[in-house]
Amino acid sequence: MTGFGDARRDGEDYSIVVEVRTINSRYLKLNLRNTEGFGALDARIEKVAREFVKRGTVNLNVRIGQRTGADDYRLNPQVLGRYLDQFQALASERDLTEAIRLEPLGLLPGVIIESASTRHDPKQVWESVEPVVRMAFENLAQMRSTEGQVLAADLYAQCSVIAICLDRIETRQPVVAEHYRSRLLERVNEALSSLKVTLEPADLVREVCLFAERADISEETVRLRSHLQQFEKTLQAADRHSPQSNQGEAGRKLEFICQEMGRETNTIGSKAADEEISLQVVEIKIALERIREQIQNVQ
Repeated sequence: MTGFGDARRDGEDYSIVVEVRTINSRYLKLNLRNTEGFGALDARIEKVAREFVKRGTVNLNVRIGQRTGADDYRLNPQVLGRYLDQFQALASERDLTEAIRLEPLGLLPGVIIESASTRHDPKQVWESVEPVVRMAFENLAQMRSTEGQVLAADLYAQCSVIAICLDRIETRQPVVAEHYRSRLLERVNEALSSLKVTLEPADLVREVCLFAERADISEETVRLRSHLQQFEKTLQAADRHSPQSNQGEAGRKLEFICQEMGRETNTIGSKAADEEISLQVVEIKIALERIREQIQNVQ
């Protein structure tokens, strides 16, 4: 499910900004960008992310700025002196008269030494970072929850469409055999009228019975209705659970049930051999396709 959440904290030691964006995906994929030097926190940040998000692509950006002052760094005169000796030797060798400025040399490796006070302890930093990460995901969950209510309403609407079509199929099913008998008798009589041959009622009854057996979809309609009820129960259970609950992982189950409903629908369409039932099967397939698209957003 798509969503966005962010949080920030400006403390005495660190300024922390966390941004998280999610987009739809069948599986969980976490893309973490953390501030250089704080890689030791990656595993802990990912653990929190997995508590909140079970499915989808997660783009997580964590920026940690350490509060420092001029007293936290000092010049290393030995290293700077060696750099100067090398520059001066090269200038003398090449007859260069350009003055060597000290400011650019401060960017060279080893010239500026970081004091021990600026080195961060991962455990201490995590105590400041964790609440911000959790707040960002809580804001994300709130946004996704609002979108989830709209999503659930649409899924329930598609389930209602399927239920209505299934009711029409079950109502139509008992008259399919009689409709076939009437059409068969009419066509046979037309074909045999010119030959002055009559059709035995037993032959007609036998053919109609064979057709009724082939076209019997009662088992399929019962299973389809059972799958539909399971789908709605799973959806209701997902509504009751919070986004960060492990019990809320309903997306894969809904996807499986939807697949089973599709199989039963295809079987009904192939066996029914009736125009009205075929029309209802088409409507069910349209609703199932919409459900398949939407449940990609469900955890």
